[in-house]
Amino acid sequence: MRDDFFRRNNQGDTSRLDHWSMDSEYGELQDVLIGPMDYYSWQTGNAMSRRSIRLGREFDKQSAQQQYQEMLDVYQHCGIKTHILEADENLPYQIYARDSSVLTPWGPIITQMYSPWRRGEWVAVSKFYQENNIPVYEAVTAGAFEGGDFMVLEPGIILCGYTGERTSEAGLKQVRSWVEKEGWEFKSYQFDPYFLHLDVKFAMLSEKLAAVCTQAVEDELLDWLKSRGIEIIDISYRSVLELGVNVVALGSNRVLIPKASTELVGKAKAHGLEVYQPDMSMFTSGGGGVHCMCQPLSRKDA
Repeated sequence: MRDDFFRRNNQGDTSRLDHWSMDSEYGELQDVLIGPMDYYSWQTGNAMSRRSIRLGREFDKQSAQQQYQEMLDVYQHCGIKTHILEADENLPYQIYARDSSVLTPWGPIITQMYSPWRRGEWVAVSKFYQENNIPVYEAVTAGAFEGGDFMVLEPGIILCGYTGERTSEAGLKQVRSWVEKEGWEFKSYQFDPYFLHLDVKFAMLSEKLAAVCTQAVEDELLDWLKSRGIEIIDISYRSVLELGVNVVALGSNRVLIPKASTELVGKAKAHGLEVYQPDMSMFTSGGGGVHCMCQPLSRKDA
């Protein structure tokens, strides 16, 4: 990879990008990167897929293809441009495009996957950014760091979860050093590896409004969120087991929530949000929801 591939200024003060950037999880989504489903199948490398198999559920490729298209139709309906990663037959979980890179105000960061059978995902995402002339901020080289743990909470603040596995302390420390040099606050939160990533139990829905499974997080995080003036919609532990909090804020008080997440759908509507509800059961049963499947490429500033 060329030395000039990364645009990060070692001393900080890296300039903001005009388009390929975001400063929050809820700014109006303009472009989104989606993983391909060509070679997708359930793998047993996470607790969610093992639970599905244990409960007797079966993967149906045709149903998965229909659900995938239903999700893409929502993005199209909302005027959001979708980009699809090039498929690799050796990467069955490449569909979860959230993990192989993350977007910052200064451009994307290419991450470092924890599982051996996902480590090759950096190739396609790096190629995508290069071929589309999207400037890359940096790439993680220390430990492991996966995108499902990284949240651009709101302007000036990054919230990052870590379990010591999918995101390790070394990876967290490296990314923290970059963010803090840019003058942003970096809040870290440690939790149990059972939950895979932070986006399994936490999501921003709109400005100052978050969905959180309070039974699965400590008071320390809840108190910190409340200190930021963020209202919390409490979602049950049972719903989290079905990835009921793994959702995408589309901006302008619109949110993409899987059809089966009836608890959050009802509470989001009660808060005045416009909800889109595709059936995503073939994907949530495999360990990832709509948030896992999308990597924002551009959001309007909050």
